[in-house]
Amino acid sequence: MNPDLFFQYLLAGVTYGFLYAIVAIGFNIIYNTTGIINFAQGEFVMLGGMFAISLNNVLPLPLAIAAAVALTMIIGALLEVIFIRWLKSPSVLRMIIITIGLSIIIRELALHFWGETVYSLPYFIGNELSTITILGAKVSPQVLWVIGVSTIMVTALSLFFRFTSIGQQMRACSSNRLAAQLCGINAKNMVTFSFMLSAGIGALAGCVISPITYTQYDIGPGLAIKGFTVAILGGLGNSMAAVIAGLLLGLIESFSITVIPLAFQEAVSISILLLILFVRPHGLFGRSETASLKEF
Repeated sequence: MNPDLFFQYLLAGVTYGFLYAIVAIGFNIIYNTTGIINFAQGEFVMLGGMFAISLNNVLPLPLAIAAAVALTMIIGALLEVIFIRWLKSPSVLRMIIITIGLSIIIRELALHFWGETVYSLPYFIGNELSTITILGAKVSPQVLWVIGVSTIMVTALSLFFRFTSIGQQMRACSSNRLAAQLCGINAKNMVTFSFMLSAGIGALAGCVISPITYTQYDIGPGLAIKGFTVAILGGLGNSMAAVIAGLLLGLIESFSITVIPLAFQEAVSISILLLILFVRPHGLFGRSETASLKEF
């Protein structure tokens, strides 16, 4: 393979890998705090991009993105308070059905408000014709924004869970919810905050990636499947491993087009998910028992 083309595929894989990792981390944050697998996570990414696109018509781009993240966090909190908080010891199957139902509702509402049109935010620097050369590969400057913002998010989340009071309370709920409650921690509020945090990082990822991938009302399910694949691949609950798994999946998808038709690229993540579930259901980096936020 031509070296320039190799680095082109490499950078594309890293870019999408970070996006998948952020979606997977959203899965892990909620799962660790609540035991819930939130299949509406992909819709948070979609809402962030859609809100930012609409708000950018009346606000400067940075303010539009900030407001979009805030709105999506509010929606995440409302979903938990209205649909999750009142449930008493629900089964895993029931929670999966509820979150899938929420995903469908959000998607249909997005279709009503924004239609089937494909949207995108403007490039943060330059435009779609702007390119920079890295190791012989020509890439958009927006790719560096995606990689940079994703790296900052992962680092900030790691520091948040280790050194802030709220982060430590969330880790305590993850390790032993009953013991955390006995120590005076409001576990219900921690669950709500986990939904807000998950929605916020998903929305920010949706804003940053929008100029490259574009945004449409129905992008959520595909992102949810790939994010869930990465979460399982890394070991459900282990967010640092999700970064490695996300990059791995992104690179596999990127280089797979050299051997399989582009139309079959979406089947790659599904095949990997099924393989992992059959062969090593606790993931490549997980233990037989799910990890917790203490391993973030």
